[in-house]
Amino acid sequence: MRWVAPRIGLIDKPASRKVHVIPTPLGGGVGIWCGVVIPLVAAQVLIQLWLHEPPKWLPLELAEHLSGAAYRATELWGVVAAATILSITGLIDDFRPLSWKLRIALQFGISAAVVMSGVRASIFLIYPWMGILLSIMWMVVLVNSFNFLDNMDGLSGGIGLITSTTLAVMMLTKPGDPHWFVGGFFLIVAGSLMGFLCHNWSPARIFMGDAGSYFIGFSIACMTLLGTFYTPADESQHVILAPLCVLAVPLYDICSVVLIRLKEGRSPFQPDKKHFSHRLVALGLTKEQAVLTVHLTTIITSLLGLTLYAVSTWNAAVIVVACVGCILLLIAILEAAPRDQP
Repeated sequence: MRWVAPRIGLIDKPASRKVHVIPTPLGGGVGIWCGVVIPLVAAQVLIQLWLHEPPKWLPLELAEHLSGAAYRATELWGVVAAATILSITGLIDDFRPLSWKLRIALQFGISAAVVMSGVRASIFLIYPWMGILLSIMWMVVLVNSFNFLDNMDGLSGGIGLITSTTLAVMMLTKPGDPHWFVGGFFLIVAGSLMGFLCHNWSPARIFMGDAGSYFIGFSIACMTLLGTFYTPADESQHVILAPLCVLAVPLYDICSVVLIRLKEGRSPFQPDKKHFSHRLVALGLTKEQAVLTVHLTTIITSLLGLTLYAVSTWNAAVIVVACVGCILLLIAILEAAPRDQP
């Protein structure tokens, strides 16, 4: 894509609201998509070949899950297809900007279709429709969170790598009932982003563009819904808060930026430099230091999210969530500091 993008006009040019100073190829999202979908296709082919007669060298721990993986294939490819549609929408927007109203309408429509197909949160609410609405909002918010984070080299991709790796650990180490399907997907996403960051780290030689941020945000949103659920028989009901802790920083960033823009009477999708990363640069950090700082805060909240699986009471869980709140409060204090640019 670094070679193809400039030849088809897929270039992100410098502007007053952007931090890069030279034209940079877009289309990294296509590479991310390939890094996720190609391994999934290969795995699907192997599962079909080995389903009835697994090879002798295949560990029993994996062989016994082949039938389950085949059973969940329809659900998996439904999510991938929906994420791909959003990614194509983002790619079109990378070529020629689309109206934000059209993009948000597509996001809501695709999210609603996926939720109605069964990919939704199972939470302790009396009315099922509330879980449906929250699931749709979760998808739309995360899609735009990763899109908003794509404002500095290595930022959105790094956050995606941190969160997907943490969520994979959560799913694969869940006491008594590891979620191999969801955990495996998160590992593939993490691997794809790791490869992308080799080209996107400062100074970036390619950007993921909307195609990449839409795909990553939607995929992570869907998989957290599939992997985090609640039943009355569960003893550790508080673990449902774990994804909120892991994704606390991107969620805070989009909420604060949207509120600022609305307060100023502007469109919530009008680009500006009011993100956490921009604030850090305005305070005197370099772009690389700002990105690493956001990464570090995300690692901290992610580790706190993992801690929820190690505690057994709501009292302990409240302390963990309070620590996450303190991290967000620290971010808010930094954002309230005077800035040297509008």
